[in-house]
Amino acid sequence: MTLTPELRAIKERVEAFARDYGLDFFETHYEMIDHESMNEIAAYGGFPTRYPHWRHGMSYEHYSKGYQYGLQKISELVINNDPCYAYLMRSNSTLDQKMVMAHVYGHSDFFKCNLWFKNSNRKMVDQMANHGVRIRRHVEQVGVDEVERFIDLCLSLENLVDLNNLYVASDHKTREAEDSGRGDVSVRKLRSKGYMDRYINPPELIEAERERLREAKATPQRVPAQPTRDVLGFLLEHAPLKGWQRDVLGMIRAEALYFAPQAMTKIMNEGWASYWHSKLMTECLLEDHELIDYAEMHAAVLGTQPGQLNPYKLGLELWRDIEDRWNRGRHGSAFDACDDMAAKHDWDTGAMAGRDKIFEIRTVMHDVSFIDAFLTEDFCREQQLFVFQPNSRSGQNEIGSRDFDEVKQQLLFSMTNMGNPIIEVVEANHRNRGELYLLHRWEGHDLQFDEAAETLKNVCAIWGRPVHIETRDEGRGRLITFDGERVESEDITPTFA
Repeated sequence: MTLTPELRAIKERVEAFARDYGLDFFETHYEMIDHESMNEIAAYGGFPTRYPHWRHGMSYEHYSKGYQYGLQKISELVINNDPCYAYLMRSNSTLDQKMVMAHVYGHSDFFKCNLWFKNSNRKMVDQMANHGVRIRRHVEQVGVDEVERFIDLCLSLENLVDLNNLYVASDHKTREAEDSGRGDVSVRKLRSKGYMDRYINPPELIEAERERLREAKATPQRVPAQPTRDVLGFLLEHAPLKGWQRDVLGMIRAEALYFAPQAMTKIMNEGWASYWHSKLMTECLLEDHELIDYAEMHAAVLGTQPGQLNPYKLGLELWRDIEDRWNRGRHGSAFDACDDMAAKHDWDTGAMAGRDKIFEIRTVMHDVSFIDAFLTEDFCREQQLFVFQPNSRSGQNEIGSRDFDEVKQQLLFSMTNMGNPIIEVVEANHRNRGELYLLHRWEGHDLQFDEAAETLKNVCAIWGRPVHIETRDEGRGRLITFDGERVESEDITPTFA
């Protein structure tokens, strides 16, 4: 359903104000839908269509019951795509729609300008539809049960990807391969003009490199040559899969990599959108009679339960804190060295560099670098950030520590690798038996044994041979193995860690 003339006018007005503030976003298309369609799209991860799977149906039931019982309401859905697509609920008030539009333009600006989204698929709406068609074709040829079981395996491992794969630059444009002419190895040469080639690529060096490659080719190599965190990518390339299985695994991996930047920037992205909907609403868009209703809506977005982290609230307040600090010059060596608390409280150089600073940060950072660089002890105290831990008697969360270093460490740990343990493939032919050897990069937090065992079972189902994972248990080396029938665990001397 297209926008009404009233909402179209509001859209044009919100967009104009957003551009005046310096936001740079994709062309944005809005669609009006009812709450059932909104829940369906939310169940598909924000996309109008995806491949069939029971997990999407389960998500739909969750959202539908939450809406039915008044426990939750999806305010907005926006897709990282070019053009950008956003959905408005038909039952919302005009004020709701106005705030959602302002929020959407903040997201669209972040999607377009943040470097961590630079290599994401900007045509993912079409790609998701394509994935759905291909998987339905496999269902017709192989059967729904077999395809669904394999999708279950792939989805259980979708967090085992290397986030850096999105940002590895190819050198195909700067180098070219030269056939050795002997049919055995090729040597890469620097691209050059013909008359400069003997100087840029000296023949004696080319021959030496050719000999090195020939020797390397004759020497058995470990697979992979270097440990890789892209477990899904490794299985995609090396596991003994059928054609349809390889296609499905490739689709699941592509979708996991598409969603990865959103998980890496959750606090920044939601905080940025909340900052701009607040700025646009209070300075440009609100009518006098809408103020109280808007305040209630805005408070609902920022509401935080004890023991839980609201990315909208934390992100918004941190963006505001950075802007204020750079406007007043409250940063740098001189400010940090000042030990006069009254002087620090009143510190104001009149720099007014806050807006430029937050646009700079929006472009180059993700959540880990954002929190690491700009979370301060004063901010933690003002926002009452604590380390929560469960009480062993009551089972309820309670304040475990107010120490700034512990608060920051816990935040950073929860965001590193999207909060997942770092798992690497280190050897594909362990004991010369074709067994897969994985390594958990232990950083003080042990693996949950039950979850690790289930993961090994699922990797083994794809790999087809026994799978091992080396980890640590309270600092001591431990090897967990699944041989296709049972899970075993033994103490070891760490081999790779």
